[in-house]
Amino acid sequence: MVENAILAELGETVQAALPGSRTTIERGAELVLTLPREGLVAAMRRLRDEFHFEQLMDLCGTDWPNRPLRFEVVYNLLSLTQNRRIRVVVATDAATPVPSIVSVWPCATWYEREAWDMYGVVFEGQTDLRRLLTDYGFEGHPLRKDFPLTGHVEVRWDEERKQVVYEPVKLQQDWRNFDFLSPWEGMTTLPGDEKVHLNRIEGGKA
Repeated sequence: MVENAILAELGETVQAALPGSRTTIERGAELVLTLPREGLVAAMRRLRDEFHFEQLMDLCGTDWPNRPLRFEVVYNLLSLTQNRRIRVVVATDAATPVPSIVSVWPCATWYEREAWDMYGVVFEGQTDLRRLLTDYGFEGHPLRKDFPLTGHVEVRWDEERKQVVYEPVKLQQDWRNFDFLSPWEGMTTLPGDEKVHLNRIEGGKA
């Protein structure tokens, strides 16, 4: 209860200092700050300098396809001096960029590249948006919920051409038809019961 009270007080202070923000406590012990895209960099700088969240531990994306702003960029910050963490969330859509925070934490370059690679979120002011986890010739963004499980292309080494080639995905087998019935339906004898029936037959003859 004391810990929750401390987090609630910190959340109220942060919310009062950052116009347009909203704080909540999730799972009983996680302080979450929701920010608008506008003014994100200034807000992050204040969180670092005034509230002593010195370290950017992680930046990742989430996809909510049914929402108008389907993507969330999630920043996990750590305060070493206060032994506190805060999660910052910014929402956007597929076309609207999110301001880069590389001027606040230079290490954000790697995280922003990963979020763009996986989700297609563009970071305004980030000059190094290259693929990070996928190949440079990869099509699409694989962590989007509407990305096909098979992908769009397959990559293989062509021995004759002595190079990597990209080809449209080809399923290696036909679709199978599943009837979703229990494997035991229609069976007159379950595995292991053969001796029972045999004994009954022999007993009847006797």
